[in-house]
Amino acid sequence: MPIGSNARYVPANIQKAEWAVADVEYFYKIQANDPLRSVYVPGAWGSGRCTGTISQGKLPVPDNLIVPDAGKYSTPNNPAAFLLPDGKTLVQLNPLTRCTAGGNVYGWRTEDVSIYGDGLRGGRGGSGLSSIGGSIRLGELTGTKPIRHALKINLWANKYLHYSSSNPGYRWPADRADGYAAEHYKGTNPKLVMGTLLAIPPNVTKASLGLQTPAGRKLFHALQNYGGYVVDDSAGDAHYLSVENGVLEEFRATYSYDFGGTSGIFYNDLMKLFRALHIVENNGPNSVGGGGTPRVRMAPPIGN
Repeated sequence: MPIGSNARYVPANIQKAEWAVADVEYFYKIQANDPLRSVYVPGAWGSGRCTGTISQGKLPVPDNLIVPDAGKYSTPNNPAAFLLPDGKTLVQLNPLTRCTAGGNVYGWRTEDVSIYGDGLRGGRGGSGLSSIGGSIRLGELTGTKPIRHALKINLWANKYLHYSSSNPGYRWPADRADGYAAEHYKGTNPKLVMGTLLAIPPNVTKASLGLQTPAGRKLFHALQNYGGYVVDDSAGDAHYLSVENGVLEEFRATYSYDFGGTSGIFYNDLMKLFRALHIVENNGPNSVGGGGTPRVRMAPPIGN
């Protein structure tokens, strides 16, 4: 859903972060002849994900699908969505891990949903939101067509997200906050929580922000026309956007610089975009994007 003409914008006061990071997500279209493999709850959040023993049923997956275990300095979220051979059922896991070819698959499995449904629920553990919705797909940062959907955003909960006895750290469309929210959500703005819709107000322009990169300008239009939802905690001084697996390599091959990091022209553009974000305070199930006339035309329906 695009941002609407009745959207009410309030400052989010998001500041420059030390890091710009991509949260990589994994999407698979399953074939009818892929072998059934057991799915288990991860044995740990850090190293040892492939040691879990609690069964969550089976899933058809190709034997060559490998997603490495977490390590001492790497604990990726690895949200994943599998489209089953019926062409409509989505199985979503987080953090997807498979340590050996042909072996068991690990990740908390959410309730299966239809790809033709409302697009809300999924494997983002901090918010309960979709693994696949809001992800920057292959070709979207390097092609000529605009990005025609909202994005997903991770912010540092310790700095930005709010929790109190009367405000449990989330709002629609999120259905939860992190289990540690009461201790670690230390933001002072009660409107900035899991599920908050952030967008760039209509009076801001690419020129006024001084954006220098083609991808930065594409993200500007997406964030102004559709916005981005807070879906997870970055757990450090970093701002994240969610991208499909392969986008980082495609981005580097096209532009000759990296998507993330701590410096550079694209990092600078990302920091300008985050600082320009405002909260759409009247976003809700009956006024998605704030309601009113959408800023841009709706994307077409999903085809077969």
